[in-house]
Amino acid sequence: MKYGFWLPIFGGWLRNVENEGMPPTYDYAKEVIQSAEKWGYDTTLIAELFLNDIKGTDADSLEAWSTAAALAAVTEKIEIMTAVRPNFHNPAVTAKMASNIDHISNGRFTLNVVSGWWAGEAKQYGGDFTEHDERYDRTTEFLEILKGLWNEEKFSYKGKFYDIENTQLAPKPVQRPNPVLYAGGESEKGKRVITSLCDAYVMHGGTVNEVRDKISDMKKRRKLVTDEPLKSFGMAAYVICRDTEEEALEELERITTVKETSGYAGFKDFTSKSQLEQQIQLQDYSVSNRGLRPNLVGTPEQIAKKVIEYEQAGVDLLLLQCSPQLEELERFAKQVMPKVEELRTELTNS
Repeated sequence: MKYGFWLPIFGGWLRNVENEGMPPTYDYAKEVIQSAEKWGYDTTLIAELFLNDIKGTDADSLEAWSTAAALAAVTEKIEIMTAVRPNFHNPAVTAKMASNIDHISNGRFTLNVVSGWWAGEAKQYGGDFTEHDERYDRTTEFLEILKGLWNEEKFSYKGKFYDIENTQLAPKPVQRPNPVLYAGGESEKGKRVITSLCDAYVMHGGTVNEVRDKISDMKKRRKLVTDEPLKSFGMAAYVICRDTEEEALEELERITTVKETSGYAGFKDFTSKSQLEQQIQLQDYSVSNRGLRPNLVGTPEQIAKKVIEYEQAGVDLLLLQCSPQLEELERFAKQVMPKVEELRTELTNS
């Protein structure tokens, strides 16, 4: 199992808690990623939203790509996975920027390709927000151009959304043939795009059985288009680790008591503009990305047992959220990660 975390760019992950002690500043983000790198974390995921989806649209948040470039220069080992939404980006310019950050990081920059769901944000920032399937048609062209520019000396493309001619990109990325392309999606169209053009699959939080079924399905779909398997299956999860189960459940109750704050502004678009496999309720939305569904709540040993279950189901990357992030990432690294290793050893020897 690899361990990753969502970079704290919104001021926290809890829509019902106003001040989590996680300022949406570069200095705090840098402290978190540099500390996490020392504690043994493998990956950070930087979400791309121009409005704050957690604390309200009038709240501060960090921009993903400039933050990624800055953090690439002050870290050494950790993978920096940055979201990109085609409806806001020129693919040729994006390919150039990604290659540049890949060089800054010495081959640690990867992309999480997101087709988009927030119509209100797109209106404010000039994004071309179309119907669901058409957004994936755009994503298909976007990905084809990225890969073409990263691999060809000169590349031309004429599609419905993009038209480039004899485009040259140098230098090419450090990673060959391309920086890893992660993507998540639950619709039929989304899964087809991911299995044909991406390298790895990331999921919202789900139960062990839900995630096992998704992974099995995506593996079968991938085999229909290529013999090269998907490189990774990641899952978002919110973790609450405490000395006792009672303390963990008290914290769960605190953060899921719905107050209908401004952080719920995107709830309608998220549930209506996306084609989700599981319906979510306001309480689920109290923590982003269905992070409570995996139920990583309890003592270090209880959480470690859950991690092993997800590993056995096929998950090889956990993308954690927690609050306050610096303290909780340290707790997870020092109390849960060693327990997972102990349990894995026990299972191997039994």
